[in-house]
Amino acid sequence: MSDESHNLHIFFFPFLADGHIIPTIDMAKLFAAKGVKATIITTPLNAPFISKVIGKSKTVSNGIHIQIQTIKLPCVEAGLPEGCENTDSIPSPDLVPTFFAATRLLQEPLEQLLLEQHPHCVVADTFFPWVTDSAAKFGIPRIVFHGTSLFSLCASASMRLYEPYKNVSSDSESFVIPNLPGEIKMTRLQLPPFERNPESTGFIRLFEEMTESDMRSYGVVVNSFYELEKVYAEHYRNALGRKAWLIGPLSLCNRDTEEKAHRGKEASIDAHECLQWLDMKEPSSVVYLCFGSLAKFPDSQLRDIATGLEASGQQFIWVVRKSKKDGEEREEWLPEGFEKRMEGKGLIIRGWAPQVLILDHESIGAFVTHCGWNSTLEGVSAGVPMVTWPVGAEQFYNEKLITEVLEIGVPVGAKKWVRLVGDTVKWEAVEKAVKRIMEGEEAEEMRNKAKLLSQLARKAVEEGGSSNLDLNALIEELGSLSH
Repeated sequence: MSDESHNLHIFFFPFLADGHIIPTIDMAKLFAAKGVKATIITTPLNAPFISKVIGKSKTVSNGIHIQIQTIKLPCVEAGLPEGCENTDSIPSPDLVPTFFAATRLLQEPLEQLLLEQHPHCVVADTFFPWVTDSAAKFGIPRIVFHGTSLFSLCASASMRLYEPYKNVSSDSESFVIPNLPGEIKMTRLQLPPFERNPESTGFIRLFEEMTESDMRSYGVVVNSFYELEKVYAEHYRNALGRKAWLIGPLSLCNRDTEEKAHRGKEASIDAHECLQWLDMKEPSSVVYLCFGSLAKFPDSQLRDIATGLEASGQQFIWVVRKSKKDGEEREEWLPEGFEKRMEGKGLIIRGWAPQVLILDHESIGAFVTHCGWNSTLEGVSAGVPMVTWPVGAEQFYNEKLITEVLEIGVPVGAKKWVRLVGDTVKWEAVEKAVKRIMEGEEAEEMRNKAKLLSQLARKAVEEGGSSNLDLNALIEELGSLSH
């Protein structure tokens, strides 16, 4: 890199949710490895987690420094319980809008930091639309981080522009997304409420602000790579006229076991114990199931997953956001005697799992996922085909990318967008999808396509690869602006 990168100082400002913080840490590491001074802005309660992850980083132990600056979120003043500084700690779904509104109170302390440190650029999460104005006050370019695919950004832009859902007579009738390459069909049921019914929710105002703020920002940095969605990268840049740099998959900056194991929260299982269990299995013989950090399936759904897994006859690792209650032998969400019957065949991890480490293991043959973008990209990077089970957010768009565009997955059959709890899926559908992704010719074909994408992902982040070149180009451009 030119000397310019060594004088650059960039603020990274992730939304207060693990799924946004983790890729932002990876991004800061990438920039820091190129000689950029990187500062992550967060609140006091998120700082120790970020600090711990950074501490495990090889990049950092090689003498590269990433700073953390904290700004205070006045929770009580905003109508939140004290200490509610992460989406994980929101006690009830009713408080979600309050939480989003509360993050606006970070504007003043952020501006104070901009005034004091005057960085050359702020990379801020899309959920902070006000940062574009704050940065502009000090003549600083703001770059947006969405944390999702270009495919879903293009799809939702088409939804906003053309409102195709207004031309169907029922919620379950399908329509084609206009002006989007690939003839993609959706139904109203699969759309977030704020997309299908703009009057219905307080979130619509926020999304309008985000769109408007994105348009005025300097550009967008994307956790993806050109070879994965080139048609949509071109569409985004040319048809929609947005500036975008694809610098992912960000998770690939974690090279060794230690880094991969400590990328998220403290795992509920010893990483080595987990790998030992996998070492005893045949290549591509284990199904990995995990539904992200936010989905909270009801007990009845968890029972159906267990029944479907058992019926499929496949070996599995299943991550469940439940903990064993003290002194309680039987867990209501598991069929009677399930764990005993599955001994050696299935492993249940209650809580947080070292996902990247597990997916990278050669024994993993498929990934049952909620289609959050971090998980999707981690599955792609590992070369693992997927069973798609979208729950909320933009996950139904990601499902279409996985199953129809990339052809490396099969849908489990979730039909309806239901924030956090998801649509009900019966055990027979779970059994069928798991068998389909693990057995037979079609499964083999999907696995081969997934492996090819994995090679392209790894190439993209190497010296001379598409993501590496985009990252260099962005740093050069910011360097020339700073003069």
